[in-house]
Amino acid sequence: MQNLKISVVTVVYNAQNTIEKCLDSVARQKFNNIEHIVIDGGSTDDTVHIIKKYSNNIQVFVSEPDEGIYDAMNKGIRLATGDIIGTLNADDYLANDEVLIDIAAAFASQETDVLYGDLDFIEPDGNIVRKWRSGGYKYGKFNWGWMPPHPTFYCKRTLFERLGGYRLDYGSAADYELMLRFLHANKMSVFYLQKVIVKMYVGGVSNKNLINRVKALRFDLKAMRNNDILFPFITVVYKPLRKILQFF
Repeated sequence: MQNLKISVVTVVYNAQNTIEKCLDSVARQKFNNIEHIVIDGGSTDDTVHIIKKYSNNIQVFVSEPDEGIYDAMNKGIRLATGDIIGTLNADDYLANDEVLIDIAAAFASQETDVLYGDLDFIEPDGNIVRKWRSGGYKYGKFNWGWMPPHPTFYCKRTLFERLGGYRLDYGSAADYELMLRFLHANKMSVFYLQKVIVKMYVGGVSNKNLINRVKALRFDLKAMRNNDILFPFITVVYKPLRKILQFF
C-alpha cells in the first residue's frame, strides 16, 4: 500500500481564514507517501504567509495568476507525480488523520480506477448542517441526477492523461462534467468508500445568487448533453432535488 503515491492538489486564492485548517489536515495524515501540491492564484491577503509555514509538508508550491479554480486544478494535476490524484480546496479539510490510509488501501485492494466517499457540510463553528451520503454506484445513476461529492473524488493519474482534465468551458460545472465523463461516458471502474472523507464549509460561488444558479444549471445541462445522459432536461431537474435528502 505504501508503494502508492497520492498527490493532493489544493487550489487557493485569498483564503487566509480557512487555508491553515486545510493544510494542517494533510500534514497530519498518517499515510507517508503524500505529494501535496498547492496552487495559489496570487493571493493578496495573508494566505501565502500561512502556506509557507507548512513548507516542510508541501512538495510543490506555485503562486501566480490563473484563469480560475479549474485552471488551477489542471495546473496542479500537470505537476503531479502520484499514482492517485485528488483535490482538496482551501475551504475544505480531510475529516481525520487516516483518510489517505483508507484511500490507499482501497485502491490497493479493489483495483479500481476511481474512488469517492462521503462529505459533511459544516458551519464555521464545526456544526454539521448537511450530510452528503453518496451511496454505491451503478451505471445509469447519473441519468437520475446522482453525482458523488467532488472533494472526495480520487482517481488514477493515468485517467487525466487518457481522458483529459477539467474543461473551462463548463464553468462551475467543470467538476461535474469531469466525473460524468470519467464514470458515465467512459465507464471507468469505481469504488465507494463508505466513510466521511472531507469536511466542507458551507457556501459556493454557483449558489450565491439566482443569476449564478441559472448559469450553473445551463452548464449542468451542457455537460449532460455532451456525456450521453439519456434525458438531460429531466436529469437537470432531478440533480438539485436530490440535495434535499442531505438535510435529513
